[in-house]
Amino acid sequence: MGAEEIKKDMDISSWPSDLAYEQWVALPVSGAQPSARYKHAAAVVDEKLYITGGSRNGRYLSDIQVFDLRSLKWSSLKLKIEPNADKSEDSGLQEVLPGTSDHSMIKWENKLLLLGGHSKKSSDAMIVHFINLETHVCDVMETSGKIPVARGGHSVTLVGSKLIVFGGEDRCRKLLNDVHVLDLETMTWSVVEATQTPPARRFDHSAAVHAERYLLIFGGCSHSIFFNDLHVLDLQTMEWSQPQIQGDLVSPRAGHAGISIDEMWYIVGGGDNSNGCLETLALNMSKLVWSTLTTLKERHPLASEGLSVCSAVVDGEKHLVAFGGYNGKYNNEVFVMKLKPRYSSHPKIFQSPAAAAAAASVTAAYALAKSEKLDFPQIINVNLNGVENNVLKKDINIEIDAIKEEKKALQLSVEEVRAENSRLREKIDELNSNHTELSKELQSVQGQLISERSRCFKLEAQIAELQKMLESLESIEKEVQILRRQKSALEQEMELTAAQRQGSGGVWQWIAGGT
Repeated sequence: MGAEEIKKDMDISSWPSDLAYEQWVALPVSGAQPSARYKHAAAVVDEKLYITGGSRNGRYLSDIQVFDLRSLKWSSLKLKIEPNADKSEDSGLQEVLPGTSDHSMIKWENKLLLLGGHSKKSSDAMIVHFINLETHVCDVMETSGKIPVARGGHSVTLVGSKLIVFGGEDRCRKLLNDVHVLDLETMTWSVVEATQTPPARRFDHSAAVHAERYLLIFGGCSHSIFFNDLHVLDLQTMEWSQPQIQGDLVSPRAGHAGISIDEMWYIVGGGDNSNGCLETLALNMSKLVWSTLTTLKERHPLASEGLSVCSAVVDGEKHLVAFGGYNGKYNNEVFVMKLKPRYSSHPKIFQSPAAAAAAASVTAAYALAKSEKLDFPQIINVNLNGVENNVLKKDINIEIDAIKEEKKALQLSVEEVRAENSRLREKIDELNSNHTELSKELQSVQGQLISERSRCFKLEAQIAELQKMLESLESIEKEVQILRRQKSALEQEMELTAAQRQGSGGVWQWIAGGT
């Protein structure tokens, strides 16, 4: 399975019915198309795909593009400034909605809310823009409370009337793993003080909410590591956990896109800066099971980082709608996948094994107590004869015995879990002991390192002194060479003078002899 080629002859009016289930198809587009991009934000409202901002060749984009899923045509949305807004420039659209990438966009009532992102327009705190879909007015929403630091590559998830922001990367490239909540009724920010072990600091991850209670965080990356882990924050107890996952193996990735529909969470694209992820994944959030819907070909546009995926209902059927991304090439195609109808199961409550076994044991014991207290003869005698009474009594006794056996089994499970917890505690104690010994060894090594550093400093000082002495010896040697040359020149001059004297004495002697 993979992706079908673009159907140029597709009947626009009936394209949804022409699609096969769980197969990516690139829609044919008539007219002008928006510039290819990645790290944009997207949302589907009333069968229209809205695309805001993004990045291309290092340039931040600020345009708003709309794709009509019926006519399969693109159009640009011309924004207006709030009439009563006090702006320093009349033409300050760039000031209201600057070019931004790595931001998030959520539909709330009749507005699109844009949160955070990276932009040339710096800000210390996270800014929330809004676009009114009826009036096309765009402006900044005033918020109060503990406003989170400005960031990009974060996740934003809508739970009731609250937005949950997790992680990301601030303007100084500092990685984050904090949780903030924006109450859309009061526009007030608050910080979540969660317990247990949170996910590692990361950005370009994905997030989803299950059963209006559990916040799920998947994948993303730090500056050196790509993740494939799944973390869950219980929004009632505010506790982090990392549940066991079943199903297909999932490769580490960042820059992927995710969207949840009922109990299914769909993950598309992503990569590790070297290779794009070819598989489209689905996580059953009730059963915590990964499955692969389809696998794409190498270098497919959807095997990209920084793409977007949304959900849309067309002709009563649910579809995934993907756009953009970068895998060595910027993409601006629109891909759709028609999803098979699924039936929702009961939401899964994320518990530890001990808590789950204890809860089951209590439930069974309660049911047994209730059944033993019932006045069975009084119930059985109503409209029944004696034979039927005996049959029902036997059936009920069998059920009671079965419940008792189940209770015993659950009690054994609880004891096994307790034993396992005891073994884990022993391992933890052993690890703590090893940690203490390693800490002592580390301190010893650090002490040795300090002494070695001191020796190095002394040696460096001695080397510096020797270098100075060597430099002075070099200067003395130069002076000696100069003196040697002077001595040699003086000796030559003396020899020349002596020779001249000898020559002049011989002439006078010759003259004297001649006379």
